[in-house]
Amino acid sequence: MAKDNLTVVEEFILLGFSDLPNLQGFLFGIFSVIYLCILIGNGLLIVITKIEPSLQTPMYFFLGNFSFLEICYTSVTIPRMLVDLWTHKNTISFLHCAVQTCFLYILGVAECLLLAVMAYDRYVAICKPLYYPLIMNRRVCMQLVVMSWIIGVPVLIEETYLIFCLNFCGPKILNHVFCEAPPLLELACGDTYKTEVSVQVVALLFVITPFLLILTSYVKIIIAILRLPSTSGRAKAFSTCSSHLMIVCLFYGSGSIVYLRPKSHHSTGSVKVLALFYTTVTPVFNPLIYSLRNKDVIAALRKLFPK
Repeated sequence: MAKDNLTVVEEFILLGFSDLPNLQGFLFGIFSVIYLCILIGNGLLIVITKIEPSLQTPMYFFLGNFSFLEICYTSVTIPRMLVDLWTHKNTISFLHCAVQTCFLYILGVAECLLLAVMAYDRYVAICKPLYYPLIMNRRVCMQLVVMSWIIGVPVLIEETYLIFCLNFCGPKILNHVFCEAPPLLELACGDTYKTEVSVQVVALLFVITPFLLILTSYVKIIIAILRLPSTSGRAKAFSTCSSHLMIVCLFYGSGSIVYLRPKSHHSTGSVKVLALFYTTVTPVFNPLIYSLRNKDVIAALRKLFPK
């Protein structure tokens, strides 16, 4: 009887910014500019890390891959948001919602792991400089990048399957800007405890574990830097790490607040803002941070655009 009374949900309604009807056009313009900046900024980083001879090092190899990942990551959410803002049709099919969630998580986990790889690269460069060319050879770099992309795929596909196997028998309105676990779990009826625990465990595994690796790497880096005799040497060593640290803080800070805080502390407005922060703001700042704080990148950009 209970199953017979369940309504099969074939689509969801993403509220997005529908509560701001007078700002739809303005928001479309803002997010269009943001997406264009992400494509151009990260695209330029990919190009210069490929063609500039002075940037053919593991650090910039990882940066080029990270920039490509940022483009893919934002392309999962922003184009869909732009279509909704332009057409005012905020519906998304059940299947498309599942696909968006799955790709969002696969690319998000790849970003977490790649940030950890970049931290390890800085650790080897600063703490073991004589062994750096041997440890971080091209084969190892390729393996680390490939592992970052694929290691979480099976787990995240299964996690997405578990989320979308829940019964969505209530209202089909997602008060969010795209499909992801927190708002979907709020719509599910019946017992969602096991799925919520599963989401938390996966978040701990793929968010906290890389973060702890990053933290451990930087603790050792800071200890090594403080032992350097010259002030200029310490300043140079810190400058090579500061850009990466800023990206880590932006991405991990907002993502951890959304996924690791108790459900009772969730508020719709804050979750929306934080979700936009780690899916939109961080990819915008990535090329800015690395270009403005890196002399090698600035020199490469001047060669590419001499005027």
